[in-house]
Formats: sequence, structure tokens, C-alpha cells
Amino acid sequence: MAKKILIDCDPGIDDALALALAHGSPELDVVGVTTVGGNVELEHTTANALRLRDFYGMDVPVARGAGRPLVREPRTAGEVHGVCGLGDVVLPEPKSALSEQHAVDFIIDTLAASPGEISLTAVGPLTNIALALRKEPRLTEWAKEFVIMGGSYTRGNTNPAAEFNIVADPEAAAVAFNAPWRTVMIGLDLTHQARATADVRSGFAELGRLDAELLTPCLDFYGSHAAYQEQGPAIHDACAVAYVIDPSLFESVPARVDVETQGRFTSGMTVTDFASPADRCNAVVPTVLDTDRFWKLVTDAYRAVAAGLPV
Repeated sequence: MAKKILIDCDPGIDDALALALAHGSPELDVVGVTTVGGNVELEHTTANALRLRDFYGMDVPVARGAGRPLVREPRTAGEVHGVCGLGDVVLPEPKSALSEQHAVDFIIDTLAASPGEISLTAVGPLTNIALALRKEPRLTEWAKEFVIMGGSYTRGNTNPAAEFNIVADPEAAAVAFNAPWRTVMIGLDLTHQARATADVRSGFAELGRLDAELLTPCLDFYGSHAAYQEQGPAIHDACAVAYVIDPSLFESVPARVDVETQGRFTSGMTVTDFASPADRCNAVVPTVLDTDRFWKLVTDAYRAVAAGLPV
């Protein structure tokens, strides 16, 4: 039986690649997509989610969520993802409609209807998750697991201390990590092992429209960023989806993770203690990725998506 997954995201180039992995994987049943402001403004992340749903042929509801952090001014990453979020990709205007529910209510109602069955997977700022937890604390009991792409146990990418998804809304991240569930934190130390090298990308050449219209322009734009020019772009968010599909791809370590919200230079830092006593650990932190198996998983899923693209 396929595993159910609900994806909270801010598309975003790597979000687009993560959604393709989820849609193409026979191991997953995507029960919904919710959007949050992050990589670009909410209007763009939501429009991108709808465009990607139509392009991939996904039959799932899309619900719009929070457009700004809990207490801070919004920050975006247009310099990495492009002004509209998908780099040089141009997809048709969406034909399908948004869900009438706000993302927060959609998350709560969807998990409440299938307690213990759905992997809640967040690959953007954690604003929607924090708001949902505040409104319905039983969310921690209803989620099968809570997996995020965010954070780092060494260095950041937005500043020396913090990764973008966390620093974009540190207060929301603190709410999520302090909730009574165990967060799977797939951070930069892990995702930087998932590089779309030239060898990896050579395997996408057979994917027709998927490669020509989405993968190549996305990865070319992403890879032009200074951080990725030598080794190829890391497809961060797909790692979180891959974890839900097959945790055995990862070597993981329990840890205590606290989010810095007050530091002058370290706001958004995920302070990770691998030596914490077991009863204080609130997270599982993947540290090593089996890259060969990961890229086979991704390529197989993309092949399935390519074969089923709507005309």
C-alpha cells in the first residue's frame, strides 16, 4: 500500500523537483499540497504549485497558506529561484482551482481524517505548520511522522549560522521543534550530498518534455548560482520526499535541536546536540545519503512522470 504524504512547500525550483519525485513514486500517495511564502512571495509559490500540478497531471488539492512569517518581515530567495520562483521555466497559466480551505485548516482536517497514516512533509518555512499546531495541538498525534527540509548541524546558507527555511521564520520553526513529536530534520549537511552532477543529469536526457521544459531549465538556472557552480546544484527538497519513500537511504542520528530566535548573528540557527540524553532528543537528523540509490529512485520516478505528462 502506498504511503500517504502531505507536502507543505514554497515552489521554488527544488520544490518543483520534489513534487515530481512524489508524483512519480509508486510508493507514495500525495493527498495534498499546501503553499507558504518563502523562496518567493505567496502569490508566486501558489501559482507555481497550481502550474506544476497541471503540468505533471497530479490529481490533488492545492491549498494556499501563510504569506508572511509569524512575527517578522518576509524574506525571499529570488536571487536563487528567480523572480517568479521557477527560474527560466515558463509553464501555462493554471487551469485548475485552489482549494477553498486555508492551508492550515486543510492540514488539520486532512490529518484528522486519517490519523497515523499521513507523513506531514514540510520543505519551506514552517509558518503553516506552527499555525496548525497552535490551532490544533492534536496534530502531533495524528501525523504518522513529521519530516522537514531545513536547518543544518554545521553551517547555514542564508548566513553563516542559518539555513533559509528556518531563518525565514525562526519562531515558527521553534514551535514545530518544541511540539511533542520527533522532527526528522533533513538539513544542508545531508542535502548537499544530493548534487545534480553532469553524470546525474545525463540520465535525464531520455525524459523528453519533462527534461526539456522543466528539469534542464530549472537545474541550469539553479546551477548558475555561485554556491553550485563547481559541484552541481543540490536538490534539497527532494531529499525530504525520498526519506518518506525509503528511510534506509539515509544514516540518521537522534539529537536535540533547538532553534535560535534571539541571537544577533545566529537567529535561525538549528543548534544540534548529538550527545543529548535520549529522553531530551526531539529530532532525528539524517547525516549520510546513499547517493547511488537516491539518484536511481529519483530518476525512476521522473521517468514515470515523463511517461504520463498530459498533452
